[in-house]
Amino acid sequence: MNDNDTKRLSRLTAILTQLQTKRLLTAKSLADKFNVSIRTIYRDIRALEQAGVPVLTEEGKGYSLMEDYRLPPVMLTESEANALITAEQLVLKNKDTSFIKEYTEAITKIKSVLRYNTKDNVNLLSDRIAISQNNGSDITSNHLSNLQLALTNFNLAKIGYQKADTDEITNRTVEPFALLSTQGNWLLLAWCRLRKEFRLFRLDRIKNIQIQTEKFEPHKMTLKQYFERLEK
Repeated sequence: MNDNDTKRLSRLTAILTQLQTKRLLTAKSLADKFNVSIRTIYRDIRALEQAGVPVLTEEGKGYSLMEDYRLPPVMLTESEANALITAEQLVLKNKDTSFIKEYTEAITKIKSVLRYNTKDNVNLLSDRIAISQNNGSDITSNHLSNLQLALTNFNLAKIGYQKADTDEITNRTVEPFALLSTQGNWLLLAWCRLRKEFRLFRLDRIKNIQIQTEKFEPHKMTLKQYFERLEK
């Protein structure tokens, strides 16, 4: 499979997800979203139809999917969907771009499997929720997603860390242990091999990061136990 085929397959999958997320989509909106021509979208829609996907065409309006067509066997109640939409608004206030991107894509996939009436309701709720928090809106980091993977897979991370009130950057090798949120910003709690102790690292001061293939031995304590140890 060449690069063009791979890109088209990825686009077809994304178009299908978008069709499941919204009731009606125009060829122009799809073309704009995927940065392709409207003619390309026409061909993509035909390809989905030929593959057995029940795409409905409303002349002069756009495309939709047959009411009962679903890909994954996932079904949420409206209350569960509303909880996710509310959480989405909190996430959008976060200041780590990687986390926002991953969560938004996940929510799009979840919305795609909702029943039409539930989908309409959660889309309405999404438009009617406004959560104000965090002073300022500057993005502070782009490392949260990588650190989450390093933490759960016990991979060492090499970071370039800027000290407070200085431009000096030190190179650290750390063992990610926990991630803490403070007013939309994030802190990494990790065992620092340079200092030989647990240290807190602000993600906005991590200037570069390399997740290593080398593993570390998981620490035999919970986050709760760590905080209890601090109180002693």
